[in-house]
Amino acid sequence: MLTYLQAIVIALVQGVTELFPVSSLGHSVLVPAWIGGEWETLVTQSSQASSEASFYLAFIVALHVATALALLFFFRADWVRIVRGFFRSAGRTVRERRFSAADSDERLAWMIILATIPVGITGLALEHVFRTIFAKPVAASAFLFVNGLILLAGERLRRRAEASPPAIVPVVPAEPHPTHGASGSRSAEEVEEAYRSDVRLSGMPYLDGLIIGAFQTFALLAGISRSGVTMVGGLWKGLSHEDAARFAFLLATPVILAAGVLKVPSLFGSAGEHIHGQVAVGFVVCGVAAYISVRFLVRYFERHTLTPFAIYCLIAGGISFIRFAAF
Repeated sequence: MLTYLQAIVIALVQGVTELFPVSSLGHSVLVPAWIGGEWETLVTQSSQASSEASFYLAFIVALHVATALALLFFFRADWVRIVRGFFRSAGRTVRERRFSAADSDERLAWMIILATIPVGITGLALEHVFRTIFAKPVAASAFLFVNGLILLAGERLRRRAEASPPAIVPVVPAEPHPTHGASGSRSAEEVEEAYRSDVRLSGMPYLDGLIIGAFQTFALLAGISRSGVTMVGGLWKGLSHEDAARFAFLLATPVILAAGVLKVPSLFGSAGEHIHGQVAVGFVVCGVAAYISVRFLVRYFERHTLTPFAIYCLIAGGISFIRFAAF
């Protein structure tokens, strides 16, 4: 069964790699495989045909919920604005609702909804197939290497996009203006910059938002990072690293939360028996790690690029592929 040491290690890995552009699913397969011994049982568990029979998948479900809640907590002031924008828009008649003239929070709310549809449909239809076929060390290693190539390609796409400015839809800044001042651990300046980023994001055409959101479907493959591939889609469409990262985190929140909540019942079935203590410990560890990670990354992408993560994925994926393909 799952030990407390395994629970803590995997929770730390999940909390960091879900938000860093290096693939949490790939690392949840590769880390136990590299450690070996009793840890390899976890790898076998991850590709079981029935998720209801896998205690490891039940544990990962709990970690996904913890990650989503950490994201919700960090962006709580932003989500309040966005949800209010949605209800403002939903309260209008079709005749009154003119998206091109909608305020920034309204447009961003609908942007997130539309961008979530492709991964929602694909995940429901193909998650089981992708997990049972590709959640294995050799496949995860290969896709982690590919993830590195995708991140490098994103940087090249960004340089090309800078030469041709993206189309911008006129938007009206949301009223009332978001609360001035600090929000939890964020300073007043950070809250204001988050608002300005949302205004910029809301100026994207809806089609661009939909395309960026569709990039999340590639993360169903163990080794392909959800945040990384979504950021690459944003860079391709002309977003800055800061705005691409923010949009990726906003898009990830409902997807990760929905995926976790959908499978939470497995924790109360046979798969979750005897690991409730490990789940509780892992939930807390993962939530704290995810919160620290998103706080770091939001600041990191204000000035830095995806290149260091690409290099890591190429090295880790290449070495892992040689290791697991050869033995």
